[in-house]
Amino acid sequence: MTPSEAAQLLGHCAAFDNRTVGKVDARAWAAALHDVPFDDDAVAAVAAFYGTPPKDPSQKLWIQPHNVRTLRTRIRSARLENFQYEPVPDETPAEFIARYRGQVQAIASGAVPAPTGRLALEGGPSKQFVAELEARGWEVGRPVEDGDEAAELADQVRRSGPLGVECPVEKCRAAIGKPCKGPGGSEKQPLGKPRLRPHSARIRAANGESEAASEERAAQEQRIRQMSARALAREADEIEDAVIVDEEAAS
Repeated sequence: MTPSEAAQLLGHCAAFDNRTVGKVDARAWAAALHDVPFDDDAVAAVAAFYGTPPKDPSQKLWIQPHNVRTLRTRIRSARLENFQYEPVPDETPAEFIARYRGQVQAIASGAVPAPTGRLALEGGPSKQFVAELEARGWEVGRPVEDGDEAAELADQVRRSGPLGVECPVEKCRAAIGKPCKGPGGSEKQPLGKPRLRPHSARIRAANGESEAASEERAAQEQRIRQMSARALAREADEIEDAVIVDEEAAS
């Protein structure tokens, strides 16, 4: 932007804020906006600045060069929201860069109308999701009507981990996707607050372990503790006997 162009831009600013524009002002703005051309977007940036009310109603709006730069960039970026590069077959990297920059410049400047339609997402479901459906007897791609059948499908396809099942603890019964809550309270786990870790029964249910298996494991752990206690008791008896034998031998 040259000083004469900056003076024209400042004239648009003065129409809103009644500032006085001199040669020094024009040279200063030209230096601050040396890489910004004086075009319709720069003028639109001034209008956008003064068309937006300030956060404080008592504050007087006073545009500065950085406001013009930021708002002009925002105006041009909005035109590129739905932009998609249109390649040419067998183009070289240098040709791609040149064409890409040309298309971006043409749309950002408004010389070419900006795309209006949003790009649709393409591609099918993931392999894991397809396997999950087929394991339950569902055919991928088959339309499903709204109603009980759709609700059943949503009920069957669950998120992974403990939160993918309802908590089986009677005093908790946290729903799917909801964290467990403990009836007790402690410094680390306040009363009624979501637990940092799901209940063990919920973790076992998510892993497909039955409560019977859990009870059996607990019984086995109890048997191991009892065996360890008996072994310690025998060792204590042997030590006591050894002490008695030593005393008799000494006498």
